[in-house]
Amino acid sequence: MDQNELTYRVERMSCNSCRLLITEELEDVAGVDSVAVDLDDKRVTVRGNDLDDSRIRSLLAEIGYEAAATS
Repeated sequence: MDQNELTYRVERMSCNSCRLLITEELEDVAGVDSVAVDLDDKRVTVRGNDLDDSRIRSLLAEIGYEAAATS
């Protein structure tokens, strides 16, 4: 398995409730080891094995957040 990291820009995050919701939802995705949410920079970083970018984006959309990949 490949350990990797995906980072997204998520503009609508603004509070600790956002952080908690995003973290709890993404931690349940297969392969995810950790989730870091930075409210100041509007970034979500996901680390894990064999991460599925489309699944992560889809889940974020389902809970009301649009995610743009960052480099």
